[in-house]
Amino acid sequence: MPKFGTSGLRGLAVELTDELVAQHVRAFLSVVPPAKQVLIGRDLRDSSPRLVQAVGLGAAQAGIRPVDCGALPTPALALAAEQAGSPAVMVTGSHIPADRNGLKFYRADGEITKDDEARILAALSPPAGVATVQWSADPGALTAFRARYARVFANTLTGLRVGVYQHSSVARDLMLDLLQDAGATPIPLGRSNTFIPVDTEAVDPATQAALKRWASDHAVDAIISTDGDADRPLLADETGRLVPGDVMGPLAAQYLGAEAAVTPVSSNTVLEASGAVTQVARCRIGSPYVIAEMARLRAAGQARVVGYEANGGFLLGYAADIDSATLAPLMTRDFALPLLSVLALAAAQGQSLSNLVATLPPRFTASDRLQNVPAEASQALVTRLLNGNYDLFPKHLTDVAQVDTTDGARLTFADQNIVHIRPSGNAPELRCYVEASTPETAQTILNEMLQRLHKAINAQPEPRR
Repeated sequence: MPKFGTSGLRGLAVELTDELVAQHVRAFLSVVPPAKQVLIGRDLRDSSPRLVQAVGLGAAQAGIRPVDCGALPTPALALAAEQAGSPAVMVTGSHIPADRNGLKFYRADGEITKDDEARILAALSPPAGVATVQWSADPGALTAFRARYARVFANTLTGLRVGVYQHSSVARDLMLDLLQDAGATPIPLGRSNTFIPVDTEAVDPATQAALKRWASDHAVDAIISTDGDADRPLLADETGRLVPGDVMGPLAAQYLGAEAAVTPVSSNTVLEASGAVTQVARCRIGSPYVIAEMARLRAAGQARVVGYEANGGFLLGYAADIDSATLAPLMTRDFALPLLSVLALAAAQGQSLSNLVATLPPRFTASDRLQNVPAEASQALVTRLLNGNYDLFPKHLTDVAQVDTTDGARLTFADQNIVHIRPSGNAPELRCYVEASTPETAQTILNEMLQRLHKAINAQPEPRR
């Protein structure tokens, strides 16, 4: 059944009925500040146009005019909502499989909070009946988002050839435009007429192989992409090797001149080791927790705060001065800012992207997930680890030196290898993150852990229904 949580409402598209969608939209609009309109965007999934109509129905039932912003990135919709002073709903399943979909909810001042989630659930009401939907359209939201970066990054990427893995990303054409605006030559790659669920935090082997092949075939300086709704970036260097989101984060913070950074416990410790910022704060996984911690730092007097996640989504918490231009804050996950910032930093230093990444301390991550794992089974494994039962780990790992329970079980070993296991908050998945001093070690440990976790899950009794 569809589930409402950190990423909004998600579930199988066939189970996201018009009434269920309208019900959640009515509840959302009843708990945010009163508004005359709600902006609505969507990704490129086959089910998204129908769900847009259901969102419009819910808005009309609440007495609020729906405004169709079309297919556009989630951060572009959030920016439009902020500029219009209106709430917004994004129809997207982000990176989850094509047969699923969902809704993301935005207040005029940014993403909904954990408190908002509780209020929305409490405000769910019975069916509201038929309503006449009078639509408006806002075709300018995408243009405004492009203009935000065209001015700031003009000519910063002159001379670069950048591949664009387009697949079914809602930003597949916008990425070409942003690169051209910055002076680069974009090379379109891998456009798809069917929806491909790209998870920037767990890129599948076939995609990794394609990135390396494209890098060789097209002699590019980098390859960029996003997940389905383009709030998470994907970046590969000139060899096609991935640059993880939690490596992009410190580099982008450095380019922007940030003083403090907030990131979840799952992110690479290269942030602390690199000295990219003077203050680091760690939090639970999920953008609401990143945003809350950023707000806490700002309230404590820290002005230049950014946030990022291991998936690459980047949040700007202050007005950043870049050369002679100023970039306004945007408190939602964004794909464009980290991609453009990292490429611009490499260009400004006259380095290849791989050489820029090599300037960071040698900390490497590998992550993946086991799918179709019931939440009860995932939590049982985490509890097992927190109770000190470490037989899940390969024997070559040394003694556990530290256990972090901020979100799941994150164990640091005496040799500084790190294994982090947690249930997904929005899908029946068990995620595993590994950090080590070499990429080979990280991948080897990850492969071993996934095998052991899979075996342990299959050995557990079926959860009670």
